[in-house]
Amino acid sequence: MLNKHQGDDVASLMTRIGRKARAAARPLAISNTAAKNAALLAMADAIIAREQDILDANAIDVSNGHESGLSASFMDRLKLDPARIRAMADGINEIAGLRDPVGDVIAAWERPNGLHIERVRTPLGVVGVIYESRPNVTADAGALCLKAGNPVILRGGSDSANSSAAIHACLIEGLKTAGLPEDAIQLVPTTDRAAVGEMLKGLSGNLEVIIPRGGRSLVERVQDEARVPVFAHLEGVCHLYIDRSADLDMAVKIAVNAKMRRTGVCGAAETLLVDRAVAGTHLVPILEALRAAGCEIHADAEVLRLYADAQPATDADWVTEYLDAIIAVKLVDGVAGAIEHIENFSSHHTEAIIAEEAKAVERFFSEIDSAILLHNASTQFADGGEFGMGAEIGIATGKMHARGPVGVEQLTSFKYRVRGSGQVRP
Repeated sequence: MLNKHQGDDVASLMTRIGRKARAAARPLAISNTAAKNAALLAMADAIIAREQDILDANAIDVSNGHESGLSASFMDRLKLDPARIRAMADGINEIAGLRDPVGDVIAAWERPNGLHIERVRTPLGVVGVIYESRPNVTADAGALCLKAGNPVILRGGSDSANSSAAIHACLIEGLKTAGLPEDAIQLVPTTDRAAVGEMLKGLSGNLEVIIPRGGRSLVERVQDEARVPVFAHLEGVCHLYIDRSADLDMAVKIAVNAKMRRTGVCGAAETLLVDRAVAGTHLVPILEALRAAGCEIHADAEVLRLYADAQPATDADWVTEYLDAIIAVKLVDGVAGAIEHIENFSSHHTEAIIAEEAKAVERFFSEIDSAILLHNASTQFADGGEFGMGAEIGIATGKMHARGPVGVEQLTSFKYRVRGSGQVRP
């Protein structure tokens, strides 16, 4: 269980945590790849070895979640099982296998005066991660920040407090094994919400960036109050567009997966757009497959005339992230109509097109300004692990520094190294 701290104690607690993280920053930044990888591999081993401890802690959180009436989507994100625990360990092992970005020379050039200039990747510094009901974020964020040479302060939600603490213990074991500073990965030992406020203030200048991972209210608070840069997205209002050139069998398969594989993830499709030209051939088979999978359909007037087993869509449906087995459906005039709708209502997270016509795909890709665009693939691939990053801390939909899955490279900055031979400036 986490220790409890209240009132003024939280401010002093968070100040100490920030100072410890800052003290760990330099030794971590200069640690070699072998030491970081040794820590990561030991973390993954500890997670597997302590599977039952993690499951027992998670059972407490799940029971508390049921008692407090958490939604089905929250419970899905909260619950762990042996497969999800194995996936956490596999993700950490994959991160260990990634190339270490720290020290990479991004670019190099010579000036006419003989100066040699290099742009080189460096750690960001202390990262703060604030998240709600996903205990796996503890492992993902800790491992990614370590690989990039960054200390991290993790503030998990009260719903997953016991699970996060059990996972964090495995991460500390890995740091100890490799001889790296234990303060490099800290879990805030209180569920008091005042701790979030202290992090948003920047912990007396000790935090370089904050990454929120949670619902709209959390992310809005972070973006409104944070005094340090933020990598975040508010919502995943993700769209799936079925073009007139789409293969029907493929469209059915992808639509069901994009919506129903896991309805509570930010990459789940929330709006289905169908080209009016294939309404007579593609619409009903896709909607019947979704209904058979247990999906509730909210349809515009045209769709309702073709498919009666649906509810009328309201204006709110086009901007809603359901995180549930519900999808909004609309007919559009080809790729141009899809682009117009997406640009009006998207949260710029993830959009997908199902099409065989190359021109439609290229127009979709070139005119839509979202962080992730997919062709003939499910929106549920909007995930750092699926991108080969091992894991992700989140999906960033802003345009400054990081966009899309935030992995190891996105957790670095850069500096310039300039080598001369006695040059002075005239």
